Amino acid sequence: MKVVVLAGGISTEREVSIVSGKKVCEALREKGHQAILLDVYFGMKQVDWENAFPAEYSIEEAVNYIEKFNGTVKEEKKNRKQFFGENVLKLCQAADIVFLALHGENGENGKVQASFDLLGIPYTGSGYLGSALAMDKGLSKQLFTKSGVPTPTGVIAVKAEEKKSAEEYGIHLPCVVKPSCGGSSVGVSIVNTEEEFSQAMEEAFSYEEEVVIEEYIAGREFSVGVVDGEAYPVIEIAPIQGFYDYHNKYQAGCTVETCPAVLTEEQTKEMQGYAVKAYHTLKLESYARMDFLMNKEGKMYCLEANTLPGMTPTSLLPQEAAVLGMSYADLCEKLIEVSLKRA
Repeated sequence: MKVVVLAGGISTEREVSIVSGKKVCEALREKGHQAILLDVYFGMKQVDWENAFPAEYSIEEAVNYIEKFNGTVKEEKKNRKQFFGENVLKLCQAADIVFLALHGENGENGKVQASFDLLGIPYTGSGYLGSALAMDKGLSKQLFTKSGVPTPTGVIAVKAEEKKSAEEYGIHLPCVVKPSCGGSSVGVSIVNTEEEFSQAMEEAFSYEEEVVIEEYIAGREFSVGVVDGEAYPVIEIAPIQGFYDYHNKYQAGCTVETCPAVLTEEQTKEMQGYAVKAYHTLKLESYARMDFLMNKEGKMYCLEANTLPGMTPTSLLPQEAAVLGMSYADLCEKLIEVSLKRA
């Protein structure tokens, strides 16, 4: 199968996306697919259209080519309006499917998905509507509440109407402040004082015009993958220090991850049930990963849905699949298989 693994982009998660893309491309190549790695934003200037999906292919060369643009993203964004890089759409149209290894802005928010739908390009993951709903944490929270998926109490703050304290927003300290549409915990702060609140709001608003402020839930952190509507084993994430922020997510040795999580059978089924309910509430398709907290009384809270979760071999979803006896490469193929059903 001819596969474009689409990575990179312009979000704060660009570098994580490149790592995911590299690993996915390697796995698909091992399985015999003609997979190529492509930066969605910078594309590829020279393409041998007679051999665009070659049998022999250097993933390292592709990664080196993509990474050379890492320091130029901000400047490039100032000088152009078009999102898709050179030859990106043409290569994607030539593929049997596009494996989306994108994260964050313009990768998970439904814009790429909508463009591909209009062009008839098959791709992995949810469609444009589910992607957009899940990307907006404030809107997700409202939908969870309406459908009976437990989630921390919170409010949406708009930069143009910013207030001075958590109390003015009706939220008690400690609380959590985060950009409404961010990912990988970029710009997320746990706030204990009003001084910290002001700093946290300033940081979160530096990323976006809308911010979510929600009650802080002290407890254990979990994640549940949902593939083709079925919940995968629950994984627990225990940061050695602090919370599961960008550093702890991507720095080796900063967390202890346990799968299957040490929960009662009843708790496991309850969390998996909420994960599937959240998946359907947000109109997700193919696969996603839901993040949870559980307080010391055992009450569960769904934080958010990740429509394009991290896909390195040590990422959470691949760890869950491994418990089911599925190799990383098998999982990559499985995600293509369930996505083609939607297409």
